[in-house]
Order: sequence, then structure tokens, then C-alpha cells
Amino acid sequence: MILEVRIKPQAKRNRIKKENNLITVYLTKPAHNGKANSQLIEFLSKELKIKRYQVRIIKGETSRRKLIEIDGEANFFAI
Repeated sequence: MILEVRIKPQAKRNRIKKENNLITVYLTKPAHNGKANSQLIEFLSKELKIKRYQVRIIKGETSRRKLIEIDGEANFFAI
């Protein structure tokens, strides 16, 4: 499954919010040296209860809008 995600780095806490058919992920790490990307993968894997290797950024490494590929069966009702 592929999700379009918008990232908001340096938030007060990690959370996921669905806004206008777009998933917004608030992350506490800054968007510097890939820290926010690493935290995004870790955070989504915990929220969806899947392994980290099952979450992959396929487009938007340096952008706030990203396409995320998720392998396997994930609990999308958690979002």
C-alpha cells in the first residue's frame, strides 16, 4: 500500500492526524541529516504494528510531502 504523508518536524509531540484526505505526521526531530525521516519510519512502524523494514520512503526524501510504501498487513485503523 502507498500513502501520501505530510511531515511537520520539530513538533511538541509525535502524533498522526488525518486532514483533508491527507495524513499529517507531527515529529519531534528536526528535518536535518535525515533525522525526521528516520523518526517517521520508526513512528509509523510502531503505530501500524509492523517491522521497520516494511516502511519505506519511495518519494520525497528531502520534501515535507512524501510517498510511503508499506509492505504486509498493517493496522490502518490506528491512523
